[in-house]
Amino acid sequence: MKAGGEVKCRRRLSVHALLRDSPLSAEKRDIRHRATEDLRRSGILDRVIKVGAPIPEFTLPNARGEKVSSADMHSRGPLVMTFYRGVW
Repeated sequence: MKAGGEVKCRRRLSVHALLRDSPLSAEKRDIRHRATEDLRRSGILDRVIKVGAPIPEFTLPNARGEKVSSADMHSRGPLVMTFYRGVW
């Protein structure tokens, strides 16, 4: 990585850390809690794939935009998936 790219990356990571570690105002915290409760009451938790359950096959683009098949990856060994929800 070029020096300028590294500086930009470090700057972005610093901003994300500040946002992540900043305390929420009481109003924002209440909104988040209400939204979470609304989701729970909606029954969405009854429809999510549980830990350890088999998942349906899918194909998604990777970071370079190339199509990646879960079946292809799983054929090489266990498949671990993570989800990044971004910054709230």
